[in-house]
Order: sequence, then C-alpha cells, then structure tokens
Amino acid sequence: MVSYVSHADTVLADLICTGDVAAFDETYKRYWKKLYNEAYKRLRNAELCEEVIQDVFADLWLKRKQKEILHLFPYLLTAVRYQVFMLYKKGKAMPVFEEPLEHMAEETLQADSLFQEKELKAAIEAWLTLQPEKRSVIFRMRFMQELSTREISEILGISQKTVQNQLLTATSSLRAALGKIVTVSAILMAMKQH
Repeated sequence: MVSYVSHADTVLADLICTGDVAAFDETYKRYWKKLYNEAYKRLRNAELCEEVIQDVFADLWLKRKQKEILHLFPYLLTAVRYQVFMLYKKGKAMPVFEEPLEHMAEETLQADSLFQEKELKAAIEAWLTLQPEKRSVIFRMRFMQELSTREISEILGISQKTVQNQLLTATSSLRAALGKIVTVSAILMAMKQH
C-alpha cells in the first residue's frame, strides 16, 4: 500500500479526482482537525461541527469529478465556512460572535493568513491566464483598475453591453473554476488588494 503522507496537496487533489480512496483518507486525516476547529470557533457545538465536516468531505468525494481543485486546504476551509454560514442562514445555529450575517459572509471570504490570501490571488491569476485576451483585459480593468463599464467601453472602443456580457461570463466562469464556494464579493476583495 502506497503512503500518501508526504504527498503535496496538489497531488492529493488530483488523485481524489481520479477516485483514489487512499488519497481521500490522507486528506481527511491531514485536515479534519483543523477544519473541525475552524467550525467550532464559529458554532461552539460539537455535533454541528461534526455534521459540517462530514458534509464537506462527502461533497468533496461525491463531486470529485466535477471539480478542479487547485488549492486543497483553502478550498476545504472555504467549504467549511460556507457550510457554517448556511447553518446560520437556515437558523440551525446562532453566530457565536454577535455580528450581523452580512459580516459573516465577508468574514468567510477573508483568509486566516497571508498564505491563504496569496493562494486565492494565485488561483485567480491562473484562471485569468486561461481566459480569452479580451475577457481577461476587461476583467482586470473592471476589478483591478476599478474602471466603470462605460469607461472600459470607451477605452476599448466597444459597446458597454459587450463589456457587461464579458464581465458576466467572466464572473460565472471564475465562480465555477473556484468550485462555487468562494463568492464573487470575495474574489473582488482579493482583486482589489492585488
């Protein structure tokens, strides 16, 4: 039996996508405690935390062929935060911190460390390199340079509707590329800090 203890996250993610149970088990062993602690900070309920972790790992396994995960731990961490947020939204749990749900959504998007912020930026940059040149330019102008769609259309000499369509396509594609876990507002926050 091959040991996966020394395998990098990228290798584990690729192996999970191919249906490698041992790689999945190693990922679970490697991260369940950290993910549980993250959920517990927000829920303070062991039973709900276990449910969240089970849901995240079940989703990872069941949808392994549908997702391309570039950064395994940040993906799992974001999935846990999303599940916690959904529990709040459904009223199954109350936030431990007395803050409005809008702030919980923003907090979900903030990285616990500079490393995770860099990981998100790297994922966005990698995604941008795969986009058609025009879409990439429009996306950068809108979210990095913070130009309006009208300004972009004037600079590029195209209609404002074309700019809006390109941005809609880009944000949909980016959301799909990041596993539909990270919201567009998180992406925009990361891009503005770029």
